[in-house]
Amino acid sequence: MNSLHGEEVCTNLPRCFLNNPNFVTLANTMHCNMKKKLLTLLFSLGTMILTAQGFQMPAGPGEGSYSRSWRDVNYASDGMESHNMDIYLPKEQKNKCQAIIVIYGSAWFSNNAKAMASASIGTPLLNAGYAVISINHRSSTEAIWPAQIQDVKAAIRYVRANAARYDIDPSFIGITGFSSGGHLATFAGVTNGVKTLTAGDVTVDIEGTVGDYLSAGSHVDAVVDWFGPVDMARMSNCEAPNDASSPEAVLIGKKDPRHEPDWVKLISPINFVDEDDPKILIIHGDADNVVPHCQSLYLKTAYDRAGVEAIFISVPDGGHGPGCFDAQYFQKMTDFFTIQSSN
Repeated sequence: MNSLHGEEVCTNLPRCFLNNPNFVTLANTMHCNMKKKLLTLLFSLGTMILTAQGFQMPAGPGEGSYSRSWRDVNYASDGMESHNMDIYLPKEQKNKCQAIIVIYGSAWFSNNAKAMASASIGTPLLNAGYAVISINHRSSTEAIWPAQIQDVKAAIRYVRANAARYDIDPSFIGITGFSSGGHLATFAGVTNGVKTLTAGDVTVDIEGTVGDYLSAGSHVDAVVDWFGPVDMARMSNCEAPNDASSPEAVLIGKKDPRHEPDWVKLISPINFVDEDDPKILIIHGDADNVVPHCQSLYLKTAYDRAGVEAIFISVPDGGHGPGCFDAQYFQKMTDFFTIQSSN
């Protein structure tokens, strides 16, 4: 516990929450030993809660970190906010820039938090000379799985098909995301060239038909996963699925993951790692109380078994963002993409 404005609050809440007195009042109605699923919900819905309380989310990366930008580009030609993205070119002048797709975390609950991703993990990528494309995707309350990965792939196809328009070099497109965005980034990497996935009697269309550029490739060339959930069969105590109140239950249509092994498999990228996947960097705090640290250990093991290079960085005392979103780990991300884009 800690003290703020004379009141006790939980120190494991994000600092932007602690600086908002209205949220402090809300937080003080809860105990610091609240169940993990409640903390997950608060963290993932923070964008909506704080906006309603008058807190302004960042508008994107700082003005000095990019040379040109295109805001709210609709990659699906449907006018939906869920299908908007922002494109930023670095200050460093190049004829063409290699690109990185960045995806926000929200436990799949938000359809418009792209500015949060570009302001956090996007800024160091711009400083490293990459074009940054921060995308929205449909929320789990708006459309169930696989809508979210279909949107990611549609955004990649749009970028590849329109690369010349935005001075992007399509020879290398990387992808990164945090929390549920890390899940989607990892899923994009393990499904390069995959159209459908099947588990038991359930088949899902992973590629989808969103947007106008269905003939363009949706493959990515390298992945950085920031503390993403990747094995929904082992989210509870690192050994079992979460219950019907979990975010992943909403993702699969308000079904109880404990009784839906086929759906649990189909939303878990760990099940689809194979030898053809691009290399991955995994960053996860060992004190994460939202997505268990073991998730990334399991993912590293899956890549090792497939014979694909996976670098795993375990952040000492790192939480779900705090401690991980640090200059030294941002540098690890940019160095990784630099090496992969040079190969």
